Amino acid sequence: MPYKVKPDTGLIDYNKLAEDAKLFKPKIIIAGVSCYSRCLDYKKFREIADENNAYLFSDMAHISGLVAAGVIASPFEYSDVVSTTTHKTLRGPRAGVIFFRKGIKNIAKNGEKIMYDLENKINQAVFPGLQGGPHNHAIAGIATSMKQVTTPEFVTYQKQVIANAKRLCSQLQEFGYKISTGGTDVHMLLVDLRPVSLTGSKAEKILEEISIACNKNTVPGDRSAFNPSGIRLGTPALTTRGLKENDIDKVAAFIHKGLILAKEITIKSGPKLVDFKNTLENDDHFRKQISALKAEVEKFAQSFPIPGHENY
Repeated sequence: MPYKVKPDTGLIDYNKLAEDAKLFKPKIIIAGVSCYSRCLDYKKFREIADENNAYLFSDMAHISGLVAAGVIASPFEYSDVVSTTTHKTLRGPRAGVIFFRKGIKNIAKNGEKIMYDLENKINQAVFPGLQGGPHNHAIAGIATSMKQVTTPEFVTYQKQVIANAKRLCSQLQEFGYKISTGGTDVHMLLVDLRPVSLTGSKAEKILEEISIACNKNTVPGDRSAFNPSGIRLGTPALTTRGLKENDIDKVAAFIHKGLILAKEITIKSGPKLVDFKNTLENDDHFRKQISALKAEVEKFAQSFPIPGHENY
């Protein structure tokens, strides 16, 4: 049973979630997102789970670095199970971690203690159920990233990640773009391109052409994931490279220039993506503009070396 956001605000409709849960009676409720730019209300999720005698499973894969640094709310107080990846905002190698509760779950009416029984189920599902041999080099990488998490520098980094995301959000809004939920509290934002008559696929393509990585993404109100109307942007990698708010202003300007170019191409190509790509790739006038903007972006990026690769 999916729960949804309000089409007008892009915010999770917790009242509707509570209403639907009473009808559906789920055994587990998952609090987890991949393109939601606001903090989840874990207390509200817990209340709804308790009303329906359901487990609360919180997936913090995208935000675990922010949680570990203490700059946003943690799901641990309210959840029965918490999962995360170890890359994304944690900046480790690709892997995963599962946390689960042990001990007393609750007390029955007759006074009997009801214990959690998650440990064996989860462990057996992971191995041998889903996972093969461990990769020791990856485990060492995870340990290194977790050690970094305990440092004051990591907290400073995560605060800058959020500051950069808020700045990117505000700058794009100044350029006239609509941001789903009206802003961001985390490391990412979702840009709704419908008001500027662009699709997510066209935006993703033009930004890729000028060396800006993003992904097309559905926005509230979209009818099909095959024709998304937005793009998702994030700031962890940019922040790792050393960008601050003033630098993010330039990033927003590059994105704006790219999207303006996409609109100009669309005027000539028409609405179909295949025609858009054909015009983008074969029209000499547009190729020159794309090459010039790409060179500008890459020159800017070269002033922010990758950590550990000063001459990259």
